Amino acid sequence: MIRAMDQVPYSASWLSQWREEITDALSCMILTFKQTYGYEPGTNEVRDADEEDLRAARAYSQEPLGCEDLLTFYESFGEVVLPDVGNGCFIHSARDVLDRLAEHGAVFLPEADDPHGMVIASSGGGNLYVADWGGAIHRSRTASMEDAEFDRIADSVPEFLAHMRNCVVRFVRTGATGEF
Repeated sequence: MIRAMDQVPYSASWLSQWREEITDALSCMILTFKQTYGYEPGTNEVRDADEEDLRAARAYSQEPLGCEDLLTFYESFGEVVLPDVGNGCFIHSARDVLDRLAEHGAVFLPEADDPHGMVIASSGGGNLYVADWGGAIHRSRTASMEDAEFDRIADSVPEFLAHMRNCVVRFVRTGATGEF
């Protein structure tokens, strides 16, 4: 099914529609979560960027490894926290991305067109998602960074976000955890 947002160029408007679809799915999930899983859900949200997040986004914009599409994301949202969707889906805040980069350095992606990137997201299972300078997203094959190997899973941030949206919607509809 083609969604209206899939025909709109990536922008703050696209992101707004993306968030609305995720939020609608989460609203449905929360209604039956306790009956389905036997415990109360945690906080599941796409959090708006506050002033601190916007300052971090400006710092991110100065980072040579940063990509424009992720900056557009950080100008709207602080982070995505979905601990109850599958094994968990998280897009880290710009501050967390920059702090990790300062502490651990760039992630080396030997198979990528652009071999250096930054960890921008993770799953509750420990897989890491790395954005390279060109905006492609790579997922670690294991939960460890020790000798980690990565697979390219999206050619762009919008493609990655659409994949995340699809995973959320599929989980809410079917309970299938799948691979975020």
